[in-house]
Amino acid sequence: MAKRVQVVLNEDVLSLGKDGDLVEVAPGYARNFLLPYGKALPVTPAVLKQVKHRRAKQAEQEAAVKQEAIDFQTALKTIGRFTVKKQIGEDGVLFGTVTNGDVSEAIQEATKKEIDRRDITVPDIHRTGKYKVTVKLHSEVTAEINLEVVSY
Repeated sequence: MAKRVQVVLNEDVLSLGKDGDLVEVAPGYARNFLLPYGKALPVTPAVLKQVKHRRAKQAEQEAAVKQEAIDFQTALKTIGRFTVKKQIGEDGVLFGTVTNGDVSEAIQEATKKEIDRRDITVPDIHRTGKYKVTVKLHSEVTAEINLEVVSY
């Protein structure tokens, strides 16, 4: 049985690991592919220290992004209600429907911060009234906003 070699990946390698992972591979794979193409580095104390420092910095950045999302969630709760104006027909039925793009525009007008429409979940809205809409601000942070649909 061949001895395994430990390397630290410099970039994501399919079916092996992500950037910064410490992996064990066959010596030929490391010698002939990973090391010459710069996809990995041999394990040394200096390299391990550098990887640890990079992970700590990345965790710090992710924590800052999450805190920003939590702050924006609080701001959305403070605003309370967002209004979307749509044209209505007979019996108070909307022409078309309220889309996540409409909600994104309403949030952008009120907060001056752009939200990707794909992160907004809107129920089927075909009449005027008040509705609850879910906005995903971060992978771990969601906000529920109140949406009021009114006619022109």
